[in-house]
Parts: sequence; C-alpha cells; structure tokens
Amino acid sequence: MDRRDFLRKSAYGVAGAIVGGGMLASLVSCEPGGKRIGLQLWSLREAMYNDVEGTLKLISEMGYKELETANYDNGTVYGMSVADFKALVEKYGMKVTSTHTGQGWDAAREAEIMAWWDKAIADHKALGCKWIVVPSIFPPDTEQGAKDLCEYFNRVAAKVKAAGMGFGYHNHNFEFTSKIGDISLYDYMLANTSKDVMFEMDVYWVKEGGQDPVDYLTRHAGRFPVLHIKDDSIIGDSGKIDFKSIFEAAYKQGMKNFYVEVEKYPLPAEICVEKSFDFLNGADFVK
Repeated sequence: MDRRDFLRKSAYGVAGAIVGGGMLASLVSCEPGGKRIGLQLWSLREAMYNDVEGTLKLISEMGYKELETANYDNGTVYGMSVADFKALVEKYGMKVTSTHTGQGWDAAREAEIMAWWDKAIADHKALGCKWIVVPSIFPPDTEQGAKDLCEYFNRVAAKVKAAGMGFGYHNHNFEFTSKIGDISLYDYMLANTSKDVMFEMDVYWVKEGGQDPVDYLTRHAGRFPVLHIKDDSIIGDSGKIDFKSIFEAAYKQGMKNFYVEVEKYPLPAEICVEKSFDFLNGADFVK
C-alpha cells in the first residue's frame, strides 16, 4: 500500500465513523487529470516541515501541477537551497509558479529592505516563479500610511516586472473592514497602486469581508491574474461560495493561475487537500 492509498483508507475510516458506511462511495477521488490546479503549500504546512520530499510526492500523486511556496528565508525554501528545492519539485512533475513572501515597509530601513527584495527577486526567478505575492500587511491607520504602502508596492512591482515576473498582494478580510477615509483599504489599494501591482484574490476572505468576489472581478477586470480558491475547509463542502460564477468571472477577466488553500481540517490535512483537488478536477467550470 503506497502513502496515498494509506491516507485515503484512513480517511474513509474516519468518515465512515461520522457519516456511516453507506456514503463511503462518495469519497472516491477522481483520477488526476490535465488541469493546472495549483496548491498553496501552507495547506500542508506541518507535513512540509516534517517531510518535504514525501509531501511533494504525495501532492503530485493527488494531481496538483503547480505550487505556491510559503517558506522563503534569505535564499532557502523549506530549508533547502533554491536549486535543490526546484529540482525536487520537478522530480515529481510539478512547478513552483508563485510564492508568498515579503517585507514590511519602514522608511528608515529603505536601503536594507530594497536589498532584501533584490535577492528575493533573483531567488524566485531562479525557482521558476511567475508571481511574487505579499501574503499580508499590518493595515495602515492613516491615509498617509496607506499612500506610503501603495508607493512601496509600486516600487517593488517595478523591480519584479524588470525581472520578468508579476508582483501582487493577497487579501484577508480586514482589508474590506479597514477604512481609509470613506472607502475600504482594499479599494484604496486598487485605486492607488499601478497596474503593475496585481491582486491575488482570496475568494473566501472576500466573502468573509462581506463582499462579492464576482463584483470585484467584474469591476476591476485585469487586476486579478491569480486567485486563491478557499472554503471553510474542504473546497466545495460549505455550499457558501459560488465557485462556478467565480471561475467564470475570473477566466473572463484574465486569470492565469489559481491555488487551492486549505487552513481548517475536519479530516486529516492530506485528505482535505486531496478532496479539494478532486472537487475542482471534477468541475466542468475549471479549465
């Protein structure tokens, strides 16, 4: 029995205890297809810390094609050199196409911060990334602070663009509840960053912020080449998010990549990630 079969059979046992044996057939996975479904590796953070190669092998067997990292540290990724991590990912037929990393803005440390970005950009270009994404910020509480943040993002975006990649920002829900004047921080950032700054829309957090992902995708077409596909836990299980409409609007406005992110686990984390893949792989609205 290989590792994937073991994990699946273990999950069936857990699910059987919860829902009864008559529903076990619904847990059978689709066979991996040709869709370029990506995974944010934070979804399997404990496994990645404990067994990088074994976890990458498992992710590949699930059918994921592309990865977004979340562990860059001054030249290393998950404790490995950039070259070694890239080789390991490619060994299992996948690519690293995006990363979550960044530095907060501090005018007193501008030279140090920009030097850090120069190295990070070079490392992620060597890794094969198409996108460098800041995963979160401390929200500014003044308009000047918000302006400084946007200007900082514009400068970094210019550096990233010159290296042949795209730079952007990943939202949570606070960007919709934090206000700059009479508009949300998210709307302020959209209005005051250059078109070289893209936004990696996390559809779950947009909903949690009381907003409609399709509305933003439609009103700001072209700003969202990358999406995070997320639910309460396993993708598609809550019924709260209209993934079909989101994917249709996302493709229409120019989505290039998307990444599953799972943060809560009603079943073992590996099973939640696999079932999320299966939902998207079996959905006719996912290309």
